[in-house]
Amino acid sequence: QVKLVESGGGLVQAGGSLRLACATSGLSFRGYTMGWFRQAPGKEREFLARISGSGVLTSYADSAKGRFSIARDNAKNTVSLQMNSLKPEDTAVYYCAAASTWGGGRPDDYDYWGQGTQVTVSS
Repeated sequence: QVKLVESGGGLVQAGGSLRLACATSGLSFRGYTMGWFRQAPGKEREFLARISGSGVLTSYADSAKGRFSIARDNAKNTVSLQMNSLKPEDTAVYYCAAASTWGGGRPDDYDYWGQGTQVTVSS
């Protein structure tokens, strides 16, 4: 059974940082592209970043470039998202997801999802 479990969310002031983590099990982890998405109330799920199975390739949405950094540890089957200079508009539920191909930034490209972790940025 595949499981993805996010952690690290919480309440932070604007300008602060958070590091999200996603622990996985039941996957051949190295064979999956890992991605981070977020969804704010009333909005569609938004792609943020993805990283290839080897960790060599990364891709970021414009909203994440320069502030967010994705990384993975294939020995521990985990993926992280370091978020800096957070803004109130970053408030959302953040999800990690796994895709069997490099694919793209669409939610439909991903095969497995975590339950999400809430990030709230106060002004």
